[in-house]
Amino acid sequence: MRDTLLIALYAFAGAAASGLTGAGVLRLIRRRSLTASLTVVAAVGVVAMLAGTLAVAWAMFLSPHDLTVVTTVVAMAAVVSLATALLLGRWVVARSHELAIAARSFGDGGAFQAPVEPATAELDTLSRELAATSARLAESRERERALETSRRELVAWISHDLRTPLAGLRAMSEALEDGVAADPDRYLKQMRTEVERLNDMVGDLFELSRIHAGTLPLTLARISLYDLVGDALAGADPLAREYGVRLVGGRIEPVPVEVDGKEMSRVLGNLLVNAIRRTPADGTVAIAVERSAEGVVLSVTDGCGGIPDEDLPRVFDTGWRGTHARTPPAGAGLGLAIVRGIVEAHSGRTTVRNIPGGCRFEVVLPAAAS
Repeated sequence: MRDTLLIALYAFAGAAASGLTGAGVLRLIRRRSLTASLTVVAAVGVVAMLAGTLAVAWAMFLSPHDLTVVTTVVAMAAVVSLATALLLGRWVVARSHELAIAARSFGDGGAFQAPVEPATAELDTLSRELAATSARLAESRERERALETSRRELVAWISHDLRTPLAGLRAMSEALEDGVAADPDRYLKQMRTEVERLNDMVGDLFELSRIHAGTLPLTLARISLYDLVGDALAGADPLAREYGVRLVGGRIEPVPVEVDGKEMSRVLGNLLVNAIRRTPADGTVAIAVERSAEGVVLSVTDGCGGIPDEDLPRVFDTGWRGTHARTPPAGAGLGLAIVRGIVEAHSGRTTVRNIPGGCRFEVVLPAAAS
């Protein structure tokens, strides 16, 4: 028993010395290639075994022949271990290099393509995470491009729409100032109309900026959509008469919702104004409210003739006016963008689809708790 303890002690002492030396070497080369680290680990294992064997051999006074045999066996094990470590290290480094090359596509704006060659479980997990990150970055870049395009279109349309009333105001004010206006009262009335138009455009821009900044204040209250729709129809009736359009509100259920009454009135007003101005004379604009499995569906149907399928995904984009069915000619393409922003602030969603002869805009809102 005493001999066994001595052997274990000598073997541990030799192996510990080798292990401490190896740990020091690993610390010094921690920034080097993985191949070097694996080689050191393999060498530490072999050297630790050799040191322990030599220590035991010296303590037990083994014959030179036996010591030579043991040393030869350990040396062959060392050669195999080091070769295996080198091969493993080079393979792992090669897979890591391929993964690094594939990851460079992030900076070039491309999609990540995982290496074809098999890798370790850890590298395979990293590859899957990089692929998922690449997909998210691609979506983010696409949203950024769409937003930048929308902003450019908005600036272009706003610049155009502001220039027209400002030019008219300047011409009319100069005519009044020079005393060449044949009918000053008519000029003043027209100037007031243009100023109100400019004020509405600035108000829309301010509303949209608050929506995009996430600072739109909402005062939620339990309201019946029946009352909101009734007020919206009454407000839009003069415009409908002017355009010769019939307003119909036949299927309106008294469904309660938790909304900001002022903002939701703006949603209904924008939808009705857009529908009336897009519908030809003697046409019909219908509004309906009904329950569904998703909540409460408020719909506005017009007779605009339909929107091209390729334009449907962009109908609610800021500043975009791709077709005559989009927004009023005098508008800046903000009405439906404001509708979507307000509805989404209420945890709802907006959709549009073509129907025979026109379009159907839908607003889906969460139903109020009973």
